[in-house]
Amino acid sequence: MISVSLWTFPPPISASFSSGEAPLSPALSRTKYTIKLNNNQTWLIYTSSPIDLTSSSLSLITSGGFSGIIRIAILPDSDPQYEATLDQFSSCYPVSGEAVFTKPFSLEYKWEKKGWGDLLMLAHPLHLQLLSGDDCDVTILEDFKGIKEDSYAEIISALRKDVEALNSTPITTTSSYFYGKLIARAARLALIAEEVAYLDVIPAIRKYLKDTIEPWLDGSFNGNGFLYDRKWGGIVTKQGATDSGADLIDPAWGKYRPQAYSLAADFLNVGRRSNSHYPRLRCFDLYKLHSWAGGLTEFADGRNQESTSEAVNAYYSAALMGLAYGDTHLVATGSMLAALEIQAAQTWWHVREGDSMYGEDFTRENRLVGVLWATKRDSGLWFAPPEWKECRLGIQLLPLLPISEVLFSDVGFVRDLVKWTLPALSRDGVGEGWKGFVYSLEGIYNKEGALQKIRNLNGYDDGNSLTNLLWWIHSRGEEGKEFEAGGNRGKRGENA
Repeated sequence: MISVSLWTFPPPISASFSSGEAPLSPALSRTKYTIKLNNNQTWLIYTSSPIDLTSSSLSLITSGGFSGIIRIAILPDSDPQYEATLDQFSSCYPVSGEAVFTKPFSLEYKWEKKGWGDLLMLAHPLHLQLLSGDDCDVTILEDFKGIKEDSYAEIISALRKDVEALNSTPITTTSSYFYGKLIARAARLALIAEEVAYLDVIPAIRKYLKDTIEPWLDGSFNGNGFLYDRKWGGIVTKQGATDSGADLIDPAWGKYRPQAYSLAADFLNVGRRSNSHYPRLRCFDLYKLHSWAGGLTEFADGRNQESTSEAVNAYYSAALMGLAYGDTHLVATGSMLAALEIQAAQTWWHVREGDSMYGEDFTRENRLVGVLWATKRDSGLWFAPPEWKECRLGIQLLPLLPISEVLFSDVGFVRDLVKWTLPALSRDGVGEGWKGFVYSLEGIYNKEGALQKIRNLNGYDDGNSLTNLLWWIHSRGEEGKEFEAGGNRGKRGENA
């Protein structure tokens, strides 16, 4: 709403306006000027000392010598009621700011200011949501979900088959992304095996993970591997360098803590040491409160992010690693960033009927943003057109993990989202893996119906499995008892 700029000028100075006519109206003090443009915008100019501004032409404003501070603000909606507010805060301005982690689960903005009075700062809708709550209000989740024993047999049957397939279908990809999905899929099998008390498969999973993960950590993996890029300060893969395109199952893996922490620090470094090997929070935007996925690539529409759920799970995984190593600082940092990423996803990417965040036409036709850019939002994805709604749902959900329940905690929205997506599944060529993600969300409010659909699937996403889908459905709780972690978010648009 407000754009503020600060300068100290040598003589002379001038400003031009591309919108054409720029009538200039000075205040008696000559420290405030009003400019009304022919595009119906009203701009205010504030100066730290009197200045003589003149309109030498219809679109050019000039002055002689001036030394001091000039502030320029646009009057929101050209509405005079806001002018008094801008006047009140015109004498105080920020000269620097930083986001600091003052205590666990807390992010604080600190500003260094000059002038007198208080700062008037911009806040976007997500800020307003977080600021409107009581800082001392803590929600305690007492009703944790679990799987009833009468569901164990079906899950164990799928579990045995999925574990048997680990050795019969070796990993052939050398891509760090798709390789990572496959080993994460296997690790989920181990955790589910513990939950359903079927420990017989743990040794086979442990061996599989040892054989597939350790080569990446000790540098012996053929075809790819990790490298440190000194120029940009971060971990990349050999392929990436040339192509732009809970508890430890094996306690012996504790020896790989330095490698694991290096991978986490690559995107989760919160320090400010000048000699750090990694930049501070490589992907996370401390103002927007979500991550960007564009990296170093420049785009005409600025930064972008597609899969919010993958960003959520990056910070969630860091918190889990902190639990495994007893690192309370890593637990707190990872948990907080995961929570902020979830809040941002629910604010910017989840489009609820009746919301005022986006235009009426877009809100009526969409329940999810595909790719959010710095200057626009897309219905399509990098890999799919807008009508492939099942892909849009899946890319904002995968991987399907316990944290997914919090990301999609608004059951009313989930119901609308699935209803919006289901017609797309009748299109020829829809992948079974994408169907699995749609049915998993349907299981939040229609457990039995979704369970039958999942049983009829004949394929799964490469990071998912029948075992994981059955675990998800059987842990949804009783039919009709909807999970509302984090409260009702249905009135988000009103708060914004």
